[in-house]
Amino acid sequence: MVRRSAIGTRVVLSALIIATATACGAAADPVPAAIEKVPVSTSTPDPIAVGANELGLVPILMYHQVTPTPVGDYDQTPEKFRAELERLYREDYRPVTVADYISGHIDIPAGAHPVVLTFDDSTITQLRFTEDAKVAPDTAIGILEEFGARNPDFHPTATFYVNNEPFAGDARALPWLAAHGYEIGAHTASHANLGRLDGTGVQRELVENMRAIVTATPGNRVRTMALPLGIFPTDRALATAGSWDGTNYAFEAVLLVGAEPAPSPFGQVDPAGVPRIRSGKNEVDFASAYWLDRLDQHPDQRYTSDGNPTRISAPEVLADEVNPRWRGQFNPY
Repeated sequence: MVRRSAIGTRVVLSALIIATATACGAAADPVPAAIEKVPVSTSTPDPIAVGANELGLVPILMYHQVTPTPVGDYDQTPEKFRAELERLYREDYRPVTVADYISGHIDIPAGAHPVVLTFDDSTITQLRFTEDAKVAPDTAIGILEEFGARNPDFHPTATFYVNNEPFAGDARALPWLAAHGYEIGAHTASHANLGRLDGTGVQRELVENMRAIVTATPGNRVRTMALPLGIFPTDRALATAGSWDGTNYAFEAVLLVGAEPAPSPFGQVDPAGVPRIRSGKNEVDFASAYWLDRLDQHPDQRYTSDGNPTRISAPEVLADEVNPRWRGQFNPY
């Protein structure tokens, strides 16, 4: 097992990028015998047997429109989305929400790897209903639900970052998401460029957005947000917490439009700037296919579950990477 330094995952990521750039077309690195891929287990085996590393990297994938006619770089076709789900399932990834990730509530089988599916902008290509009030099968939700029905051990869940008047203003949409176990996160009221607003404007955008979500889904707590366009306000702290018109907000995680996997929630993650990996119509550097390939070639670097959500298993040489908050649950081997 290769030891990563306390500097954290960015050093590892940089090394991977450099290696790829300087060895273009070279054969993939061999997988060490100690971390050979093993079948996902529903029991709780010895962490060594499954190569558990709950201090590894977590891919947080970023989607926008899922449409047969993609326009923007972040759009993709239904066929490509289905193919990506098939790949994730084949490589033993299992979905969790952003709220699950940032809180360390990653309850997946031993040998499996968490993946977070996120959708920005709340468009009708992500969720709309047919005339008989069923989810349209060609939407992102329709595809994800159908995939989960065919593969019961791949629980369909994701985080949707919505604006006000989401999903073309269909009042059924947010309650449906909440009732079916999807997370609803903030994305500002009007998809604002927060870098162009003063402090009051930033806080108003987030409070109005949060109020709209909570009004549509009473009892729902808006726990995370994604930055529109990936742009911070001038006062970065206002992306995480603030107050406007008597209403406070405080997000557990703020998501970027970044181009790399996220650190383990039990390691050195910065909740105020969690990176994501884009998945769009074109294959570009550091998009989802690139990082899934890299993690497949370097399985010692990705998060692999020990199957027990109450402990954190990883090789003892990584002990200095554990966030002090989680040291009591660390199970080194």
